[in-house]
Amino acid sequence: MQLQPKPLILKLLLAADGQQLSARDAISAGALFDIAENHIRVALTRLTAEGLIEATARGQYQLTPRAWTLAGEIRGWRESVAQLQPWNGQWLAVHCAGLGRSDRKQLAVRERALALCGCAELERELYLRPDNLAGSSEALRIRLQKLGEEQMVFQLSGLDRVRQQRAVGLWDCSALNNGYRQQTQILQEWLQRVPELSLEQAARESFLLGDEAIRQMVFDPLLPAGLIDAEARALYLNVLLEYDRVGHDIWQALYQQSNRSQA
Repeated sequence: MQLQPKPLILKLLLAADGQQLSARDAISAGALFDIAENHIRVALTRLTAEGLIEATARGQYQLTPRAWTLAGEIRGWRESVAQLQPWNGQWLAVHCAGLGRSDRKQLAVRERALALCGCAELERELYLRPDNLAGSSEALRIRLQKLGEEQMVFQLSGLDRVRQQRAVGLWDCSALNNGYRQQTQILQEWLQRVPELSLEQAARESFLLGDEAIRQMVFDPLLPAGLIDAEARALYLNVLLEYDRVGHDIWQALYQQSNRSQA
């Protein structure tokens, strides 16, 4: 599938951690994925009109405060495991009854917000997640609000045996564990190959591999150790952090090389 210019620009700015992105660098990045210069320039104009990026100087762009609010949930994957606390078997519940399902756009926002928060549907309009994160119900309520959802959030305990079993089985823990191990192996093997790659190939591969790997961590439900292999998750996060650092250095080197050639 052809990479689209708007997501490319937003992800580059997100990875830049607050630094600006020049139109020249965006064009250089687009060339790696066979995106024409004109398409990059059109995307910059449209993202500006949509209020997601803003020009700080001629040919220099950064994310707007609105975009940073949305991006905050994505950038938080680096510190996500630090939120974990021992699980006492209780749950956090989100009650969505009465909100309606006819507005498809709002429904998509709701489902994405709940997925980002690691919530799964136990019964119609009742979502659960283990109460194993710092801040408990108040933190979950605030996070959902930031994601555009005003929901009833409360602690839940005392489920009957059948519902407790269903609740524990809401997540495919085997698939999560396999994902940690597979992605760890993929990233470790790529890190070993980096010295053999050209700068352009390394940049291209780091973007494509990192996009999938980071997405997996962003949507990780952060389940307690009793449900998943916490050691495999911790190793995956550590390797992903190293991958992210190496990828950032590669892209900075690419920009510098491109700027020198165009000077």
